[in-house]
Amino acid sequence: MSAFMINTIAFIAGVKDRFTKEEKGATMVEYGLIIAAIAVVVGVAAVALGLRVTALFDGIL
Repeated sequence: MSAFMINTIAFIAGVKDRFTKEEKGATMVEYGLIIAAIAVVVGVAAVALGLRVTALFDGIL
């Protein structure tokens, strides 16, 4: 094999490794965004439920 061919194969392997590593980071970011969205929905639901419970107890008293 010539030196050019070896360098080309090494370059392609390096680029492939960089793209596969970045994919894992992107996946982690996506999971983080999903978790953040779920946390927002849970927070809004907790506030809404809290207001209803407060109104219920105010009606009892």
